[in-house]
Amino acid sequence: MANTDEIKDDSPYRVHSRREIVSLLNSMMERNQLLSLLIKGGSESIITSILDIDEDANSVVIDAAPSASLNLSILQSTRIGFEALYNNIRITFNVDRAKHCEFQSRPALKIDIPESLVRLQRREYFRIATPIAKPLRCTFRVTQEDGSFTTIVTMLNNISAGGVGLTDEKKILDNTIGRIYEDVSLEMTDNTIVTVKLVVRDCKEAKLTSGKTVNRFGCEFVDLPRAVLAAVQRFITKLEREQNAKASGMM
Repeated sequence: MANTDEIKDDSPYRVHSRREIVSLLNSMMERNQLLSLLIKGGSESIITSILDIDEDANSVVIDAAPSASLNLSILQSTRIGFEALYNNIRITFNVDRAKHCEFQSRPALKIDIPESLVRLQRREYFRIATPIAKPLRCTFRVTQEDGSFTTIVTMLNNISAGGVGLTDEKKILDNTIGRIYEDVSLEMTDNTIVTVKLVVRDCKEAKLTSGKTVNRFGCEFVDLPRAVLAAVQRFITKLEREQNAKASGMM
């Protein structure tokens, strides 16, 4: 999915403590941790690392891109994302801008220390496939231009605490990246249905073995209530137990 730093500010995964943020960035620097730097909504990226941190100057110095054109794109960007997998924890954060600088006589980039970051344990973003034998549905209630409502039913392919993967067999759901759907009913195997808000992060056309083409969506949860998040996590745990039992011959 796209940069998880879009998780809401009161999320239990978001860290606001400056001391904690600086400590984490320093640890990543000391271990030469590689980071993905993402611009243009993630369509362009480079691998970089932290070279220096100056807490008094509120700055982090990172490796520059390998080409002048990429560096120019980064310097012109007003939203820059970073992702890293550090000690099996996914770290993501955003900054507004980068500036050109030099570090130890070589070109580098300087950014502000992020005001917050998202830290996800593996369990929190673990994605699991849903049962094929009994497909689950994800139903969108969409407002039409005339004010009326229509429902669009998609199939749930996989789920994580951060979002869902869907298949739109009729290819009628708007696949615009960033499109937010306010009223979505998500079906779970224990006959539980929860209402969620989703934002489209990715959409690809896929060809089935029958020759039919479908749209496959990657959608992120938006403003997910804690009670719904807890239900989703219970659902993921239940699916994993069932799949493990089948794999071991117990089901």
